[in-house]
Amino acid sequence: MDFTAIDFETANEDLASVCQVGIVRFKSGEVAETYSTLVDPEDYFSSMNIAIHGITERDVKGAPIFPDIYPKIIPFLSDVIVVSHTAFDRVVLQKSAQRYQLPAVTCEWMDSARVVRRAWSKYARSGYGLANVAKDLGIAFEHHDAQEDARAAGLILIRASQELGMDLEAWKKRLRQPLDPVKAAMSKDVKRVSDGDGPLLGERAVFTGALTIPRQRAADLAAVAGCDVDSGVTKRTTLLIVGDQDIKKLRPGEEKSKKHRKAEELIAEGCSIRILQESDFMRIVEA
Repeated sequence: MDFTAIDFETANEDLASVCQVGIVRFKSGEVAETYSTLVDPEDYFSSMNIAIHGITERDVKGAPIFPDIYPKIIPFLSDVIVVSHTAFDRVVLQKSAQRYQLPAVTCEWMDSARVVRRAWSKYARSGYGLANVAKDLGIAFEHHDAQEDARAAGLILIRASQELGMDLEAWKKRLRQPLDPVKAAMSKDVKRVSDGDGPLLGERAVFTGALTIPRQRAADLAAVAGCDVDSGVTKRTTLLIVGDQDIKKLRPGEEKSKKHRKAEELIAEGCSIRILQESDFMRIVEA
């Protein structure tokens, strides 16, 4: 079983603000090669992101910028299956390459979270986060270190493959099918509704700021992608989606909205909330 697993950490709400990358190449189901580095995002560091991964502006001082590391990561990713846990890392790579006008990587993506949801029924609707699944499977790793997260995602894919006796080709076919193919085949309902397999399934989203589309349309898209949508930030919130023009208000020293401040308070208390700008939300929905 040969593939590459990848993970990114970002400095702030912009998914193109890479501050760390971790890559693990697997050969015959074993770790064969690794690459990890801090990256200067050429951008500010959000207190909320620092609270998650612990990387600061001081840590990346003198580190390479993304165009410097791109030639080093291309050989790991070109013309292979690239594994990431959820769609976020895929969008990070695509958007970062576009930011610096770098050529796109030719590869085939596989979402290990979607694999998990098909391999074990207890994760079909919830609980398939990287840390939770790794803990259940006895995989020890340091969460929110990019290389460690990539390694864990790869090992989870291998464990799922062993559990079901499936290789990568079989997984590619299975991931093109609905979460419950038997139920889908028996259904006579022709309406276009989500089968509960969206890229943001299990997330609880709140929108804030000026969006480019009507708020109701944004909520509909989030629901199709698997999100529950609330009007205010609570301890159950996992995503705060901010209009692109309002994302600048998250910079240090800028006045923040009530929802932003509430999210920061909850993150400080240990809640896991990701701040996402609207354009990145749209990219993930499309992915």
